Amino acid sequence: MHELALADSVVKAALNVADDAGMDRIERIVVKVGELQQIKRDLFEFSLTTVLPTTDARLAGVEFDVSEEPVRFQCRSCGTEYGRDEAGIDGDGDQGEAIHFIPELSHAFARCPSCGSPDFDIQAGRGITLVRIEGSGDDDPE
Repeated sequence: MHELALADSVVKAALNVADDAGMDRIERIVVKVGELQQIKRDLFEFSLTTVLPTTDARLAGVEFDVSEEPVRFQCRSCGTEYGRDEAGIDGDGDQGEAIHFIPELSHAFARCPSCGSPDFDIQAGRGITLVRIEGSGDDDPE
């Protein structure tokens, strides 16, 4: 269940950003999850609330906004941009499972729909991105 570990990393990163920004309250954390991660979104969202440190008042009532970022490939041979379905990747089968653990394996399964090349860059939809943290700073003027 790596969703729990990913959620823990997101919360810790958010707290670090809040520290750097001088926030005394975090109201909303916006996260994008790349399609290639193939995590269970409901489990990830549950995990986000499970890993919250109960002793950190800055997180009281925090809301999470989690969205999926679709994968986008760009062929190095012909320049065509395309998604998972166009690349011929079976996201629910063995291919999806392999790519889930090692995204670079997508080169073994995906082909450019225009020229058939397996040589492409992953433009979007990989990893987890902490997009934004909304909150308030220290209310005590100094």
